[in-house]
Amino acid sequence: MYSIEQFKEKIAKEFQIQFKNENYLKEALTHSSYANEHKECKGIYNERIEFLGDAVLELFISNWLYRQMPTKKEGELTKLRAQIVCEESLSTLAKECELDKYLLLGKGERASKGHENPAVLCDVFEAFVGAIYLDQGFEGASQFLTQVIISKIKDGRFTLVGDFKTELQEYFQRNGNVNIRYELLKEEGPSHARYYTVQVHVNDKGYEIGEGKTKKAAEQLSARRTLEKLNVIS
Repeated sequence: MYSIEQFKEKIAKEFQIQFKNENYLKEALTHSSYANEHKECKGIYNERIEFLGDAVLELFISNWLYRQMPTKKEGELTKLRAQIVCEESLSTLAKECELDKYLLLGKGERASKGHENPAVLCDVFEAFVGAIYLDQGFEGASQFLTQVIISKIKDGRFTLVGDFKTELQEYFQRNGNVNIRYELLKEEGPSHARYYTVQVHVNDKGYEIGEGKTKKAAEQLSARRTLEKLNVIS
């Protein structure tokens, strides 16, 4: 089993997080099944801190979407937020942060592979966010979430990324109809590992270039870079 000390070293190296109060971290990593089997936990486990982390995460994502997508209506922003903070997304992020390796589970829960359970992983991710917030405030939690979530949005992890093309279209069409097309500049690599380079054109004016393993991904990156160049998003 991995130790708390090993996890502290890992997050210090990867995320520049150093806890002032280690108890918050221990609480975040403690599942109720473990607390029930270990009296030294004094009945403390991660459900309460998960409740807090859930709220911090929702505020962070809501704030980012509000500022980055000024043309989106409330209903659209709500749907986009739901895609990012759903159980599937957060459980995947928990694995990438290796929270599953350091999660403290009871014997029965571990035997039934609780460390692979999406609901359990989602909970521990939110609890970890809550722990960072309690220890380092909203700024500290925001820095972590920017590293692990916003970077994934921009890299095309979530379905949200499909909105970069829509966002670009909506931006230009505010002043009337425009013709937006994506030109394939290069297609490289063997058939099983193609790599595409695309440039977006608006009324025949070329804008930013994007690359990707699929045409769709390259187009999305091209649109995102153009929005950034135009200072629509950052």
